[in-house]
This record gives sequence, structure tokens and C-alpha cells, in this order.
Amino acid sequence: MDTNYQKLQNKQIKFFNQRRWDDVYYRIALLKKLKNTIEEHEDEIINALYKDLKKPPTEAYATELLVIYKELNTFIKKIKSWQKPTYVLPSLINFPSSDFIHYKPWGQVLVISPWNYPFQLAINPLIAALACGNTVILKPSEFSSHTSKVLEKIIGLVFPKEVAQVCQGDADVASKLLDLKWDYIFFTGSVEVGKIVAKRAAKNLTPITLELGGKNPCIVEASAKLDIAAKRIVWGKFINAGQTCIAPDYLVVHESIKNQLTEKIISEIRKFYGDQIKESPDFARIINHKHFQRLVKLFHNKDEVRYGGKHEENELYVAPTILINPSLDDEVMQEEIFGPILPVLTYTDENELHHILKKHPNPLSFYIFTENKYFSKKLMQKFNFGGAVINDTIVHFVNDRLPFGGVGNSGLGSYHGKHSFATFTRKTSVVDRKTWLDVKLKYAPYVGKLEMLRKVKKWLT
Repeated sequence: MDTNYQKLQNKQIKFFNQRRWDDVYYRIALLKKLKNTIEEHEDEIINALYKDLKKPPTEAYATELLVIYKELNTFIKKIKSWQKPTYVLPSLINFPSSDFIHYKPWGQVLVISPWNYPFQLAINPLIAALACGNTVILKPSEFSSHTSKVLEKIIGLVFPKEVAQVCQGDADVASKLLDLKWDYIFFTGSVEVGKIVAKRAAKNLTPITLELGGKNPCIVEASAKLDIAAKRIVWGKFINAGQTCIAPDYLVVHESIKNQLTEKIISEIRKFYGDQIKESPDFARIINHKHFQRLVKLFHNKDEVRYGGKHEENELYVAPTILINPSLDDEVMQEEIFGPILPVLTYTDENELHHILKKHPNPLSFYIFTENKYFSKKLMQKFNFGGAVINDTIVHFVNDRLPFGGVGNSGLGSYHGKHSFATFTRKTSVVDRKTWLDVKLKYAPYVGKLEMLRKVKKWLT
């Protein structure tokens, strides 16, 4: 165990126990300060995202900053009312009493965030955790180092170290942090690492949220409006160069429309990024060489490449690439792609479709393009998923009234908006018994009380 991390944790524990951190107005003031500080450093954040991922400024603002501003505004406006105890109808057995649910912060929270949306996915859970009265240590990804430095700067400007602090470093730093005992752990990243985090958390029975990923299917049924389907698929798949946990991972298209849809997708790619995609200011880059090499291996020298396939390692550039009918046993169909490669599979009937979808159960997202409401309803009833969208992709993420999270291998727990409040607080039951009446039925001696209880049963059932 690293003594430096232990000392930092002890300082946060001490601060958590001070009355000042119970003051919701103090926490709201810090959230407002965070919002102002982010606004003052917008250009620096956008530049850092460009250095890490060559993320287009408009894309960076839309997917990283707007989401954060919305979450900040929500908690600034709502946290005071959300944290008030909720009155519930008392049990007749406890008459007379007043019963409430109280919402208490967990305590000290560890947030481990990923590199693909390195600002948004670090700050979003931090906002909620702090607003609810927890203290936070944030471990951002070492792969998006420029954004991690800006995160550390902004959090340092806004929060006392006893409230929130960034700990930078590689997997060894994350491992040392996981050696400590936490009150809650919030992790966003790969399934593989998520399992490690869950195992380490289990040693201390620490509650966790795991925001993971998976192979998100996108089903295109014969009745779908192909022009709009192609546009929305290209947008959802190739934003951030496909490095999005909720991006469509593969298409399953009805055989009768495969060729038509494929041509429309290619046409939309050209409309989005032009014929010289590498020169487009609107197409991001792969995060590092290891990830680049893994992606290229998935399609290099394969007959299934229908479009794209170009790549340059010195620029970490992988072009939008379409693969037609790869085998279900092909490596590209074994795990989440997390890049700008789009396999297109086909089906002729529902049995064939279901066979394909069952190969990758419990995806984080589930997309269906169809004008047949019965078709979409049937699929959603049959399969489990974190979230679904009909006739679009990835848009469920932006509605903070919806819980965002996975199921099974795609994650555990959910967050966004009030769902984040539920994640970072404990529900505590409080019964306030009155003293002006004390029913003796529950007390010994019990002689003659059994029949009375049987009569009481009528009022309880």
C-alpha cells in the first residue's frame, strides 16, 4: 500500500466528517465555481482533446462540454430538493409514527475514467459525487495525457485537496489506489479491466458502478427508411473515429436491402468527410499505436473490405472501413471493435437474426431501424441491453432523465441526472415513533394476543 495515497485518503476522510461538507450551499457554490472555471478554460480543454485524439472542436464541444454544462446546471438547481428526506406512508403496525427515507453520501469515492471522452467521462461522475456530499479522488487515463493535465489543473483551481484531487499515472497507480478501502468506486472502461476492479472492490465489499461496453448491434429491417438510417448510422458509428462505447459495433441488415443500404452509407461517409478523409478536419484519430495496430489487424488484407481500409500509423489514422459479411468466427466479431470499422452482416428471417444477436448478449446499446412497430417491440422484449434507440443511434445518452448503464458484461449500475444522485447516495430508513400512544399488543406476555393478531391481519393484507 502506498503511504502517500493513504495520507491523501485520510485527509479526505477527516474532511468528510466535518460539518462544513454537510452544507449543501457550500457544495453548490463549488459547483458554480467549477462551471465558471470550465468556461474560462474551454479553449484549453478543446486544444487538449485535439492533441490527444485530434477531436474536431465542434465535436469536442458537443460531446464533452455541453454534456458537462447540462449536468452541472441540473445539480446546481436540483441537489437541494433532491437531498431532502422523502416522507413515506407509515406502517399500521408502527402506529403512531412518521416514516422517511434519508439520502446520505457514501463517503470517499474513487473515480477511474477512460481516454475516449477523457474530459466528460471524468467530470460527469465527479460532479454528482461531490454534489451529493462525497469526497473524490479521480484517476484519469494516462493515454489522454493532455486532457488529464487540464483536468488536474481545473480541479486544483476549484476544490480543496480534501474535497477532490486528481491522481495521475499508469495502471500501477490505479492498482495502488484500488489497494485502499473506499466507500464507493465508479469505473468507466473496458470489460476486462472492469472485472479486475470488481474483484478488488469485492475484498472490502465496496459498492461499485461499472460503465463498460460490448458489441452493440444495429438491426436494419426491410421497412426502414434507408436515407435517414444511413446518415444516422454513419454519425453514431464514426464520431470520435468510432471510439465510443455506445457506437453501433456491427450492422445486421435484411438481405433484400443490404446493397442499397451499403451504398447509402458509403455516400454519407463521403458527405461527412469528403473523398480525402485523412485531410478532413472533422475526423478524429486513434488514441495510440497499440490500439491502432489492433484495429488494422481486424481488416488488413481481408476480402470482406467493401470500402475504406486505408491507414497510416505515423498519424494514427484509420479510415472509415466497411466489411461485408465477415464470419461470426472472425476476430472482428469476437470483441468490441472500438474504432471506425463497421461489419455488415445479413439475415433473411427472424431465426437467423436471433442467432446472430445471441452471439453477443447484454450489449450496452441496442439499435433498430424499422417502420414496423411490432418488429421493434418484439426484439426489445426478447433481448437484454443497457439502452435502446429506435431509428437513431447514441442519442439516448443525452437525455439525463434516462438512466445510462449496462447489464451483465456491459456494466453494473447507472447514472446521469437524478440517476447519478441515486448512485452516489445511500437510502436510509428512519422511523420516528410517537410517545403519546403505546399499543401493548407487541409486548410480552402474549397470552390471549394470538387471536387479536389474526384480526389485525385483515387490515394488513
